[in-house]
Amino acid sequence: MEQATIANPPRGVAPGLPPGPRMPAPLQALRYARDPLNFLTNLQRRHGDIFTVSFPYFGRLVYVTTPELVKAVFTGPPAQFHAGEANATVLEPALGPNSVLTLDDSPHMRQRKLLLPPFHGERIDAYGELMREITLREMESWPVGEPFALRPHTQRITLAVIMRAVFGVHDEQRLTSFGRLIEEFSRRVNAVIAFPFLRRDLGRFSPWARFLRAREAMDEFIYEEIALRRAEVAAAEGEHGDVLSLLLEARHDDGNQQLGEEELRDELVTVLGAGHETTATGLAWAMERLLRNPEALGRLRESIAAGEDDYLDATIKETLRTRPVIVDVARKLTAPASIAGYELPAGTYVLPAIAALHYREDLFPEPERFRPERFLDGRADTYAWIPFGGGVRRCIGAAFAEYEMRVVLRAILERAELSAPDPGPEKAKVRNITLAPGRGARVRLDRPLRDTAQ
Repeated sequence: MEQATIANPPRGVAPGLPPGPRMPAPLQALRYARDPLNFLTNLQRRHGDIFTVSFPYFGRLVYVTTPELVKAVFTGPPAQFHAGEANATVLEPALGPNSVLTLDDSPHMRQRKLLLPPFHGERIDAYGELMREITLREMESWPVGEPFALRPHTQRITLAVIMRAVFGVHDEQRLTSFGRLIEEFSRRVNAVIAFPFLRRDLGRFSPWARFLRAREAMDEFIYEEIALRRAEVAAAEGEHGDVLSLLLEARHDDGNQQLGEEELRDELVTVLGAGHETTATGLAWAMERLLRNPEALGRLRESIAAGEDDYLDATIKETLRTRPVIVDVARKLTAPASIAGYELPAGTYVLPAIAALHYREDLFPEPERFRPERFLDGRADTYAWIPFGGGVRRCIGAAFAEYEMRVVLRAILERAELSAPDPGPEKAKVRNITLAPGRGARVRLDRPLRDTAQ
């Protein structure tokens, strides 16, 4: 494979890896884990548009932090910039080898074509009433006058949406059972997954053994659902608008081959992880930010009361800018590449740094301020605002996630008067692979829920 050249190399720059912190790799990993948002932002401000960090096991990682370099990485030859191989390093134990996130090249594109239709256009709109119904039902459990963490509630909302809209589970008993299995599985997806050297079975109660048991129990349920739905689809019993049923009827380009059981399992778990945890965290951050920015909250309430969506859309975009749920995305070089004048060898991980990019003063003036207005004048630059990644690997569920955030936020703000028990902002903490509010987005419901049209 020919060596790629990306971006015009500045004169006088010697080949080799970009500059970066000199502290030991374990200490760099610890600082990243404790505060990835500020870790990456501060490194960009200190070392410039491209820099190197070192982590245990992964070695040296090269981060890029300008729209031009991000575009070059996202639009570089997919066969040379392997996203699936990079993702699989961390995600394959949970998602499996057939996930659209862990595949590369033609297998990735084949799976992507099958997954795209259920998450776009009218298919998404059809889930709106379901999302609102689930949200209003969950809100009935909120205590009045007592501080509570909002994120567990948004997790329950997005999980119920996924179970009904994607898996098509409607039986209450099975919904409860599935919810428990997913919660247990989510608890076990932790550092033991992120660092491959920890994946060792050291006995029944070791982290890896607990993870394997949780995965096996969840998989057993998923395979049961696949079998049940396959029988229903084959018998043409009723109308099935859930994503699982649509995938069972989907065909590859050859017109004959269906997704196999393991492929279905891996894609369903991918949708579960990407569409449940991440969206729930984005919703929690939205309320955390709004409650500490009363002007934005007031304007949003007014726009919702007027039946307008522009400021709501801008609020979601500003939330995902200031508090990106995922702080970086990775590509692994399969061949050497020249990026901004640095000769990077094959095997190097190159990562667009979402967090650092979103906090560039030249792209987003006063980046620390929460100002949805910055997104009212037009769409965000494709390679400056990248909470869902970009290029051919952009998150398939991005439109679904933004739509769900609109529906849920509107329902909450129409019915609830919330305040922040602590006026100080919540620090971001790593939860599994997401960047979540450190205290779970603590809120207080100041008065009983308002009645509203159902």
